[in-house]
Amino acid sequence: MTFSLTILGSNSAIPTLSRNPSAHLLNVNERLFLIDCAEGTQLQIRRFHIHFQRIRRIFISHLHGDHYFGLIGLLNSLHLLGRKEEMHLYGPPLLEEILDLQLKASTTTLVYPLIFHPLSFGSYDLVYDDESVTVHSFPLLHSIPTCGFIFREKKAGRKIRKDLPDDVKIPLSEMKNLVQGDDVMDQEGRFHRNEELTTDPPAPRSYAYCSDTAYTESIIPYIQNCDLLYHESTFMQNMAGIAREKMHSTTVEAATLAKKAGVKKLLIGHFSARYDDLQPLLYEATHIFPETFLAEDGAVIRI
Repeated sequence: MTFSLTILGSNSAIPTLSRNPSAHLLNVNERLFLIDCAEGTQLQIRRFHIHFQRIRRIFISHLHGDHYFGLIGLLNSLHLLGRKEEMHLYGPPLLEEILDLQLKASTTTLVYPLIFHPLSFGSYDLVYDDESVTVHSFPLLHSIPTCGFIFREKKAGRKIRKDLPDDVKIPLSEMKNLVQGDDVMDQEGRFHRNEELTTDPPAPRSYAYCSDTAYTESIIPYIQNCDLLYHESTFMQNMAGIAREKMHSTTVEAATLAKKAGVKKLLIGHFSARYDDLQPLLYEATHIFPETFLAEDGAVIRI
């Protein structure tokens, strides 16, 4: 089953020729979630051959432009292409007013339903839940209200073994119980322990997205032990003072947080445009947390 992340933008506020500002595309069992939508995101979606009509849910972490200035363009392109399916948008309450004004100014009435879900920025909240995945938001520490998101795959049912003896025939009425881990009777009335007939499902996977934030250990309970953590690393450690002033993080701070949270892998991004070469940032982070990788535009990380 698919659980993969595509980096659409890895830079901070100012784009460069090789790095767009923030946008991630998460594929959870063929459900596509867009996380942040900076200027140029729809071009990146096309560049990396993603079918953007399949995106059903968009999550905006906060209202700094490098995280949402591409949103109205994307929504309008979907309108021009005749989209019919609902689009669900999760973001700061003011975002709904901003979009309404932009649409009003252009006398545009979207041809598809846009359903807005206002986020709370003071608590850990369940914002989406279906049969495959849950999404929670949680507060970050930035100059304006900002939240992170954690996507958790739900535990799948147990897998029925393919090498069962021919004489073991389980009634259809018992199949659901078998997948749920119960012991069952076969058609001959013989009792079977669940572990004789099934195997463990794959472990559920998780991805945490921490956009603009100063270093704060308050988020550790929300991201603890996740498979992949994205944490902004705008600056190298020699600019820690500027990072604190701007309420951003350094490479060392992101790596330290990943280590304390016990995550499996760390992805660093939101790089300042001052850095042409990202290898020194990676070196600083891996010195603290070896399983660190760069978020680079077009990279696909399979979890």
